[in-house]
Parts: sequence; structure tokens; C-alpha cells
Amino acid sequence: MRQKLRVIAVLLVALGFAGVSSAAATPKSQAHKFGIEGNHFVLDGKPLQIISGEMHYLRVPREYWRERLKMARAMGLNTVSTYVFWNMHEAQPGTYDFSGDRDLAAFIRMAQEEDLYVILRPGPYACAEWDLGGYPAWLLADPDIVLRSNDEKFMEAATRYLIRLGKEVAGLQIGRGGPIIAVQVENEYGSFDKDKVYLRRILDALRTAGFADALLYTADGPEELPDGTLPDLPAVVNLGPGDAREGAEILQKFRPGAPVMFGEWWAGWFDHWGRPHHTTDGEKEAEELDWILEHGYSINIYMFHGGTTWGFMNGANNDGGGYWPDTSSYDYSAALDESGRPSKKYSLFRDIIAKRTGKKIPEVSVTPDPIEIPAFGLQQVAPLFANLPQPVASEKPRNMESFGQSYGYILYRTEITGPASGDLVIADVRDYAQIYANGKLVGTLDRRLSQDRLPLQIAQGRAQLDILVENTGRINYSKALRGERKGIAKSVTLNGKEVTGWQVFTLPMGDLSNLRFQAQQDSGPAFYRGTFDLSQTGDTFLDLRNWSKGTVWVNGHQLGRFWDIGPQGTLYLPGPWLKKKGNEIIVFDLKPQTKPVMKGLKQPVLDDLRQPHPSLTKQSAN
Repeated sequence: MRQKLRVIAVLLVALGFAGVSSAAATPKSQAHKFGIEGNHFVLDGKPLQIISGEMHYLRVPREYWRERLKMARAMGLNTVSTYVFWNMHEAQPGTYDFSGDRDLAAFIRMAQEEDLYVILRPGPYACAEWDLGGYPAWLLADPDIVLRSNDEKFMEAATRYLIRLGKEVAGLQIGRGGPIIAVQVENEYGSFDKDKVYLRRILDALRTAGFADALLYTADGPEELPDGTLPDLPAVVNLGPGDAREGAEILQKFRPGAPVMFGEWWAGWFDHWGRPHHTTDGEKEAEELDWILEHGYSINIYMFHGGTTWGFMNGANNDGGGYWPDTSSYDYSAALDESGRPSKKYSLFRDIIAKRTGKKIPEVSVTPDPIEIPAFGLQQVAPLFANLPQPVASEKPRNMESFGQSYGYILYRTEITGPASGDLVIADVRDYAQIYANGKLVGTLDRRLSQDRLPLQIAQGRAQLDILVENTGRINYSKALRGERKGIAKSVTLNGKEVTGWQVFTLPMGDLSNLRFQAQQDSGPAFYRGTFDLSQTGDTFLDLRNWSKGTVWVNGHQLGRFWDIGPQGTLYLPGPWLKKKGNEIIVFDLKPQTKPVMKGLKQPVLDDLRQPHPSLTKQSAN
């Protein structure tokens, strides 16, 4: 009861401000009414066939939003759909950020200026190959919280966030003159659970947040519709090419006489580290798109433009119980590639949409070619072990969330008195560990390979044991996400005896300003820094194929991860993040580089699979 009263208090406080902010966000254009009549959607009483494409504002530099939206209109789309990732807007409890690249309201207004409607998917669960499905990792600091459930601690946080989101964008719904025609309630919940009480609480939270002037709906796979829907909300179905006919039949039987819409039609697929790069057949997809539009059905093409999962935000899957982290590239084999350039699929889809709608669509704009950056050296190094923060004492190792850390790396250090030998066992590595004895690398443990132990020998005397653990991305799908705490969540034993007395160094790598660089020398894990000038700026693809495993910053922008196992061999660097003089690059690599060199390519390398997972047999990507 006490927890319920706390939730009510949160609602009342938030509502005290929501009205003012939403009113300020309301555009001056005329209000419209969007809804359903019979088996079709209607806008102000006239039928509207939704032809939408998915594009996540947080995967595209703000400087390119308008250009990408124009490309959406030029392909014939009348709508764009976007997820909202909670963890990017509330990185710390109660502290919100809707500025810069996170300015969702600006993105929505820009879509309206480009004559596009918007489908908003606020979750609060998103999936989307995004870390923890978009949930902020600080939720996991509470060892008892149950994500995506009726747990009051979770619901209080989720409700507070949705109300804050409503202050930003509820005023941009179609009923208030904005472009938001529909708002999705939760996300494919039927593939997760069947708790209708929880689903309705999320619906109530959205309505409380002010989302009542657009069409509220649910989305699920064909077989999950009974579990993931509410009887008073419209339902759409999510599926891949080849399944549209069967999916339409299932939806029509489930909701007779209602509109048919494919809320996600997966025209592409995403990549995992150590697995083959995916490309899909655009011609077959175009044939099915033709059939969908011919029948008057509505569609959201997932993805129209995938973009990039910047920084540490990539998610992971647990197919068959295994752990598969996603690459930073979210190219997705989409109509617009990772850098926003039209693929062959773009023209195929454009021709189909033009034929079926009979409408004249804008011309496709010309996108400047990417540039090359000649090879240059990174002359300075900051060894990680010489740049550690102050440690925190902990008798036993704990997960990084318990130290207030969400992303990056974490170092566990202790001393062992030798002689000692046997298996060093780290129960449930999360996710990639490098183990050092007296500063020397003695082995690695990789969660993808289900590794949790290695032989260790300590000579007579005292030895320093370091375990450096990388969070390579949280599972974003299935109930496994509820336990996705990182670092060392359980115990460390040597020859069956528990190792205790740890010093723990949190390494989120959000601020590099205090790094102490020096002239190049051999080192262990380290940051490498260099500068470069350009005769002209433009998009490029940094070549990481001669590096090992880590991440890259250019002029303060964290581009994403690299890993020499492939398949991704480059990192996309947008032109607006570059300048002609004095560009700074910092590369963190887990393994030492004797002569670190960087260059920029005109084309991405996304299919350089070097060390496929041992479970993979000869197969081609879908």
C-alpha cells in the first residue's frame, strides 16, 4: 500500500507541471482527428493508408535528421516511426536530458515540416537491439527489482519517466495540431508474458502522461496477439518478409473487420559480433511490399534507415541460451544504408510505393560521396593501469550497477599469497574479462564462448591479481534481461577457495579529460591519441581492422565498438562531427599497439568475419 501511495504522489507532482509544458509544446497548426472506421484508418474522416518507415533519432546525428526525413518522403513514405530509449533521457534517476541529439520534440516537429506523420513508440520497453531494451541500467542497482512487471519499484520509475516524456511531446499529437498519429503501448509484450494487469498499467501511465490525442495501439507477432493485446485497443502485427499473407489472415481472424497493419515489417536484419553479416533480398521484399499496398494494408518498414548504435548502447541476444552481443553498425540492410545513402532496395521500394499510391513523390536528393582520410599515427598513449580512479573496497566482487556504474569497463584487484595453483573460476562472466597476474596478461574469458575458468599459477610470495571486465552490451530481449547485471556478479575462486578483499575501479569512460598521455610506448590496455587535418570534411569509415577490441572517440563523439573477430571492420564517422583543422581521435584498445595507425575509407567494411563462433557451421547469412 505504501508503494502505491508513492506512485500516486509521483503522478500528482508530475501532473502539476505536465499541463504547462504540453501546452507550450503544442504547435500552432490545426488540430486533426485520426482514428479507425471499419477496416481502415481515417484522418478527419478520410481514409489514410499508413506507409511508414522506422528511423531512430538517437541513431542519426541531429545534423542529418532533416536530410533523412527528406529521403523518407522521397521514397514515398507518409509517416516515420521511432522508438524512444528511456536510458538516453534519464541516465541517472530523476535527471532528464532532451537536448541536442536527444531533442525528440525537435525531431517530431521537423518530421511535420517535411510533411510526415509520426508513430511514437515510447515503450518504456523498446527492444531494438539497444542495451537492456532501452531500460536505464541504474534500475538494476536494486537487487530485488523485477523489470517489465507489476513490481511497484519498477512501475514507479517507469510511470515517472513516461509522465516526463509527456511534458516533452504530448502536445505534438495529431489532436493538438502535431504530427503524432499513433502511440504504441509497451512493445511486443505477448512474446514476453501475458500479464494484462501490467499492460493496462502501462496504458494508464501513458494516458496520465497526456497521450490521449492520438491512436493508442499494441503490436505483437502473429502468434502472440492473444497475450500482448488489450480488447479496447487496436492491434497491429509484426513479422518478416514472406509472412505477410499468413500474418494478415491471423490478424483478421483475431480482430475481424479491423484495419490490417504491419507494425514492423523486417526489411533487413542486424548483426552480432562473431556471426555473419546480414543482407536481405530487396527484390523479394519489393514483391511483398507491392502485395501489401495493393490490398490497402498499412505498413511500417523496419528499418527504413538503421543508422548507428553509438557508444556503448548496443544490445545483445540470448538465442538458445547463448550470449550474442550486437555490432555498433545498425545498417540493417535497410533502404538507406548506415550513412544515409540509398541502397538498391530504396529505388525498388520507391517504385512500388509510387505505383500503388499514384502520387507524385519528391525527387531524391544527391548525397555527397564519403571521403578518404590518409593513414596517420597516434603518437600518444595513456596506459589504463596508470590512469585508474580511486578504488572502492569490497570484500567480495559485486556487479557494476551496485557501484552506480551503467556502461564501460570495471577492474577488480586483489592480492594472492603464493604458492597457489589451480583453476581461477569467475562465476558468470559479464561479459569479457582479461586476467592479469603481476601486470602480465594470463588469459581471457568470453561469455559468448561460455568460458568461466582458466588455470592459474602463483609463485611464492604476494602477487597482484587484476580482472578487467568489459560490459559488451545487455540482453535486450526475453526475461533474461531482468538479470543483466554486469562485471562480476557472483564469486571468484582459486582452486576451489573463494578470493576476497578486492579493490574495485569503476571505468565508465564517460569523461576522458583527466587522462595523462605520454609518448608512445608498449603498454597493456591503453588509450591512444592522435590528431589529423582535412582538406574537406565529409562522412568516412574509420578502418579498425588492425586493432583489437575497444572503442573510439572523435572530437568527443563516441562512435561505437570494434572487435577484431568481425564482421564489422569499420566505424561510421559522420561529416558534421569533423572539422578541417585539429581533429582529435582517442582509441581505447584492450591489447597493446606498437605502431597505432588510423585511416578513413570511402566504403564501410561490414562483412569481415574473422573468428566465427565455434557453434557456427558453414552457412550463409539470411
